Amino acid sequence: MADPKGFLTTDREVARTRPVGERVQDWNEVYVPGSLLPIISKQAGRCMDCGIPFCHSGCPLGNLIPEWNDYAYRGDWTAASERLHATNNFPEFTGRLCPAPCESACVLGINQPAVTIKNVEVTIIDKAWDSGDVTPQPPERLSGKTVAVIGSGPAGLAAAQQLTRAGHTVVVYERADRIGGLLRYGIPEFKMEKVHINRRIEQMRAEGTKFRTETEIGRDIDAAKLRRRYDAVVIAAGSTTSRDLPVPGRGLNGIHQAMEYLPLSNKVQEGDFVSPPITAEGKHVVVIGGGDTGADCVGTAHRQGAASVTQLEIMGKPGDERAENQPWPTFPMLYKVTSAHEEGGERIYSVSTTHFEGDEDGNVQSLHLIEVEFKDGKLEQQPGTERTIRAQLVTLAMGFTGTDQQNGLVEQFGLTLDARGNVARDDDYATNVDGVYVAGDAGRGQSLIVWAIAEGRSAARGVDRFLTGVSELPAPIRPTDRSLTV
Repeated sequence: MADPKGFLTTDREVARTRPVGERVQDWNEVYVPGSLLPIISKQAGRCMDCGIPFCHSGCPLGNLIPEWNDYAYRGDWTAASERLHATNNFPEFTGRLCPAPCESACVLGINQPAVTIKNVEVTIIDKAWDSGDVTPQPPERLSGKTVAVIGSGPAGLAAAQQLTRAGHTVVVYERADRIGGLLRYGIPEFKMEKVHINRRIEQMRAEGTKFRTETEIGRDIDAAKLRRRYDAVVIAAGSTTSRDLPVPGRGLNGIHQAMEYLPLSNKVQEGDFVSPPITAEGKHVVVIGGGDTGADCVGTAHRQGAASVTQLEIMGKPGDERAENQPWPTFPMLYKVTSAHEEGGERIYSVSTTHFEGDEDGNVQSLHLIEVEFKDGKLEQQPGTERTIRAQLVTLAMGFTGTDQQNGLVEQFGLTLDARGNVARDDDYATNVDGVYVAGDAGRGQSLIVWAIAEGRSAARGVDRFLTGVSELPAPIRPTDRSLTV
């Protein structure tokens, strides 16, 4: 145990963010560089080393949290990094982007603020990179087997790294011009600077993983031909079909899916554009959808100089405390103020968009909404609550409905889909097509980055066993496992 009295003597303290007026002028990460290091050892000392660490249940990766908390408290950063990497290929991603279900399941969280697990994690991995503890781990021998991985998001990268280290020759195919999937083009720079992706890609290249960008399986390469070319295939193409809003006026100019809007700002940071083709500059912006993607749109609009930003959510405003029907250690629905929300804008709950109006040139100018209420499990509009708000740029951030079925991948492979439009798989992550596996959102549906990495690691075990008959690779979750909820 780190500090036997740490949870009694030390209050929870998290990373400090830079002043709003400063950070909205740039695209750097919002946190004060180096602000965690002076406090993180004491924060790690708050971990109680529980007899039954429920944080393990909250985390699908099964991260060895009490162990690396202890090492961090003692200042043994090399050992902490080793234990962190034992279960997680990319802790710098999860340490920045995961909503930390491990903290919701922290035993200390029963009656005190939980341990800052996520902050400890990101400190360990950042120190590991700075000290040179993160090095390539090429296989000692090659198996002679080849694997194609479709998609370079967290699931695809995790599967590829595991299979490469197992000795297989792995090629990752990505339809975008750069590797990273939604990590690259769906996550704004102010949440995770892309240097963290770039150096992982270089590590993977040094280990032997090969990458092919601007290659979409189904369009550029026939999926059936790809299957014949490789001994096995892992589909990690994500859940990329955005949920739409079929209301009058949807076709007006200035209404875009979040994944049409967000990547353009990332491309500006990559040097592809001087300014984004779709910008919030000087406009009244409305973001429809109250989740993390919506918050990303809010923060992006602030940095582009929006005249105003309004975020709409169809559900009611969550409470500040756990509801009785969301007891510890489940992941509760709580009112969350992200860094983007700290920067300004208005959030409106329990409303639904009825239609849009535009000007004579077909550009959206306003949005009509109405208050809604859930009664008997149904959404009911409340007459007399209609109103209009200005809207010159609208982003739809309402989630995703399944993997892409328009590019030919599903049809060409002959894949079976489940009732929700995801690629069906068995307990080994195998699809109905021999030698073809699926990991991440393409099989699970829209989920969290930590689940994607866990699925990539688990699918890699299934592929390794298919290719060699046995596997020593870990499989942290089953395809049927779900978040710790009621």
